Amino acid sequence: MSHTPPPALADPRRDPQQFLLDLYQRAVQRAQPLHSMAQYLPPPPKGRTVVLGAGKAGGSMAQALEALWPQDAPLSGLVVTRYGHIPPRPAGLAQRLEVVEAAHPVPDAAGLAAAERMLALTQGLTADDLVLCLISGGGSALLTLPADGMDLQDKQRINQALLESGAAIGEMNCVRKHLSRIKGGRLAAACYPAKVVTLTISDVPGDDPSVIASGPTVPDASTCAEALAILNRYQIALPERLRAALEDGSLETPKPGDPRFAGHEVHLIATPQQSLDAAADATVAAGITAHVLSDEIEGESREIGKMHAALARAVARHGSPFAKPCVILSGGETTVTIRPRQPGAAKGRGGRAGEFCMGLALALQGQGGVWALAADTDGIDGVEDNAGARLAPDSLQRAAALQLRLSDHLDRNDAYGFFEALGDLVVTGPTHTNVNDFRAILIL
Repeated sequence: MSHTPPPALADPRRDPQQFLLDLYQRAVQRAQPLHSMAQYLPPPPKGRTVVLGAGKAGGSMAQALEALWPQDAPLSGLVVTRYGHIPPRPAGLAQRLEVVEAAHPVPDAAGLAAAERMLALTQGLTADDLVLCLISGGGSALLTLPADGMDLQDKQRINQALLESGAAIGEMNCVRKHLSRIKGGRLAAACYPAKVVTLTISDVPGDDPSVIASGPTVPDASTCAEALAILNRYQIALPERLRAALEDGSLETPKPGDPRFAGHEVHLIATPQQSLDAAADATVAAGITAHVLSDEIEGESREIGKMHAALARAVARHGSPFAKPCVILSGGETTVTIRPRQPGAAKGRGGRAGEFCMGLALALQGQGGVWALAADTDGIDGVEDNAGARLAPDSLQRAAALQLRLSDHLDRNDAYGFFEALGDLVVTGPTHTNVNDFRAILIL
């Protein structure tokens, strides 16, 4: 919540791994909502101010708003965040908003109850009222209100299948919008005729507000036909009643140009690029060149790891395309396709960041002078208790000494088991924000 300055950076040559962790912390701090929310707040309205919100950053966004909104102006509402993601309340900050918790990434009954209550709060709004919507990544699962003809079990099964399919975030959210009564602009449409101002923290490549948390407050240009095509592409089964509803367009979302969205505002208060730039600035301040590849990298996590390894090896061996020493930074949202488990094999654990590090390690093959860290900026890699993992030139050598086979762990998507045994998990706890993947490779 506070503007406490970050600790000094570790010396990259003396403690490369701590230096990379410090860069991650700079990136996370830049994405804290109190950092930039004030400039986007409208003046209090003539009528009521109702706050509705969902996402992993929901708790910290609510506290930032409570601190910044005029103390003599009424403020009430409901925000839902992930279990364990409500930050400690700063001393002296009065609670004006209700924050509840629900499951992520697969929705549960608590999320369903929160969404029903949120939609009920839109009843009776007038043109004199203001709705402030606090939206961040994770809102798709946390704000769950199944479409007519669909129950929570249908929603959970389809959501889990999408997560395991390797579908890109835009594809997943296209489906989620059309199988919901609150996403894809429906929440804002329900607020009509009140003015809606959305404050959002982006966790998606391209920072498209209609994709962040499946865009509950912005019109949706995607179609039922596209959602159905995505489900067919990944061979995800649908109850016949839902398939028919997608085919006949009865689950269509509100579209751009809908008059119910007139006068609404959407502001990005934190983005992946801003966080990568903060890490790059810190790198330069430490006397090392920084290269930001992109904040929009998508694809299979292990393959993205191999691509980064090829670049790092070229720099380490040939000083090209970048001169060393340098730090290579990237962000985005990669995916993990869950491999079929072999008979008798232990179930793998892990998320995108750990899977990236396994792919990176496989392709680096112990390349000297290269250290790396990959972590999710929300502090949770997948559904585990770690943010990600780190890699050093001796990682494979230490793994061999422990009789760990990297290929075995890759085969069963078990990044957690591999890096836990090495003592190389990055564990931060929830960060109370979310601008998605953070990757940093230091080459000395």
